[in-house]
Amino acid sequence: MGEKQTCTVLFEPSNASIEVAPGTLISAAASAAGVRINLPCGGQGRCGRCLVQVRAGHVARRASAKLPQELAQQGYALACQATIYEDAIVFVPAQEEMERVLVPVGGVSQKAAKAEQFLVPPEPEVQRCYVQLDPPSLEDNTADVDRLRRHLASQCGLAGVSLGLPVVQRLGRALREQGWRVTATVEQPREGGGLWLIDVAPGDAASRLYGVAIDIGTTSNVVTLVDLHTGKMLATASAYNAQISCGEDVISRIIYARREDGLRRLQALVVETINGLIRQLADKRGLALDDIVRATVAGNTTMLQLFLAVDPQPIRLAPYIPAMTHAVGVRAREVGLGINPEASVDCLPCVGAYVGADITAGVLASGMAESDQLSLFIDIGTNGEIVLGNRDFLISCACSAGPAFEGSGVEYGMRAAAGAIDGVWIAKDFEPTWRTIGNEKPRGICGSGMIDLLAEMFITGLVDRNGRLAKDLPTDRVRMGEHGREYVVAWADETAIGRDITINEVDLENLVRTKAAIYAGFNVLLDSVGTSLDDVERVLIGGAFGQYVDVEKAIEIGLLPDMPWDRFHFLGNTSLAGAYQCLASRERRRQVDEIGAKMTYLELSADNRFMDAFTAAMFLPHTEMSRFPSVEAELAERGSA
Repeated sequence: MGEKQTCTVLFEPSNASIEVAPGTLISAAASAAGVRINLPCGGQGRCGRCLVQVRAGHVARRASAKLPQELAQQGYALACQATIYEDAIVFVPAQEEMERVLVPVGGVSQKAAKAEQFLVPPEPEVQRCYVQLDPPSLEDNTADVDRLRRHLASQCGLAGVSLGLPVVQRLGRALREQGWRVTATVEQPREGGGLWLIDVAPGDAASRLYGVAIDIGTTSNVVTLVDLHTGKMLATASAYNAQISCGEDVISRIIYARREDGLRRLQALVVETINGLIRQLADKRGLALDDIVRATVAGNTTMLQLFLAVDPQPIRLAPYIPAMTHAVGVRAREVGLGINPEASVDCLPCVGAYVGADITAGVLASGMAESDQLSLFIDIGTNGEIVLGNRDFLISCACSAGPAFEGSGVEYGMRAAAGAIDGVWIAKDFEPTWRTIGNEKPRGICGSGMIDLLAEMFITGLVDRNGRLAKDLPTDRVRMGEHGREYVVAWADETAIGRDITINEVDLENLVRTKAAIYAGFNVLLDSVGTSLDDVERVLIGGAFGQYVDVEKAIEIGLLPDMPWDRFHFLGNTSLAGAYQCLASRERRRQVDEIGAKMTYLELSADNRFMDAFTAAMFLPHTEMSRFPSVEAELAERGSA
């Protein structure tokens, strides 16, 4: 008999089946069958979270796959590393669900700036014009397109309007439906290029004009619906970026994009997420999707390239060059965005491979580029992006902080969802008290909870300045675990997962490394312009994560500089705020281009000072304790108590 040509794979419990060629990865077969298996590390076999059980048939496990032998003997395999060579039955455990949330405008943490502070006077790049055309006759047999152009010029002052085939195909009916009275939706570019006809609607439809501001985050996507007439934010919705199933950080997704059809899948996933949010907002307001006539998009450089289906591979390879920093003109139909097909999709400018449009938008929204005050802008996420400057100069960098504060790289780390421990306090007897999101039983620890936990463990003496657990403490919460010494945050009977929630020394090392990278990053920026933290008048914290950080705890671990608390300003999602401002105001859109052109990008991987600063910051709170006098005083006070 010859070699088997195809293998049939049945996935349980969905009972979906697919025929694939021998040698196909389980993850690829699942994707083809419509079965979702999350690949947080992008399919590199590092995270072990795509575990499935092969209940019938034989699969080949790659030697590099990190899977304990006892699990392999029970039929378990990593879907991203195991290949199918015969008919098989594969059980897929329940996957983490992506949450979609409708967010009240301004409904954020009291510590963060309210959305209303970012409102700008409306001056959109799209307008609607009601036009009454002279009907054609034997004496005036001008074609429909030319007739509309003529009247737009004479009645609205819009000369030289261009239009695409989709509008031409609808034009004849629209003109005749209400006696040659129509409303034209026209895009007016800031500079260069001509006017573009987005849509023509029968009758007077001038009151309906909406746009969407979109923040494509690595973890979450957020969309705000905006009334372009008034400039008001009508509603906001957010959801986890469905690309998470292909990798939790940008590097994992870049690697996933190398797979056959990987780039197409990543683009489809993010567009699917955004379209779901747009539909949710439109339904809530009773709008037709065609009434949404413009989109402005912010996000890091990798996210924007994946959104546009542009290969991001050069971003992760020296000398780290993106395909573009200023996106070309794109229409909604070209990327599959579910708004008016002819609407412009405006991706904001990036600065470099790791300083993207989320940062230029954030700097715009923060107002630091218009201020005389020396400001330090920090966006803490998978990477720590930092900008230093004022109206005279802007210099930026990105730290490879890693995704520890977003739940990855920590055994019981999770995103900020229901059941996540987001606040921790530890008593003198080393007994913890914790708070969870939604007041539910704990399922894991999110970023703000990890900062609290590390700070409390350090201040109470559970860990030393190296981030290692102290020995011979009078508590049964410190013990040996599978990954070395660990501290039990919550006992199994207290949790929703039926297991002890712990933090181990590998987790602690990842957290210390993350905070060290961010602290080192802004110190190198300061040094590069010959100034110091003493000269910084404001620290602006951007990003959704930043609004939940406890300043005192962040200082105690050396994540934020030790300075008066009134210098810290929490701005919330500045990427979305900047995208909104550019959508509502052509002047703000012009300014963000100026910010992108003005900002210098410092590549830390080519700067020897960064490694020195990073090494010095790999202590709690820092090698030089004098940099953190408030922490030094607190430790002295506790030691004498």
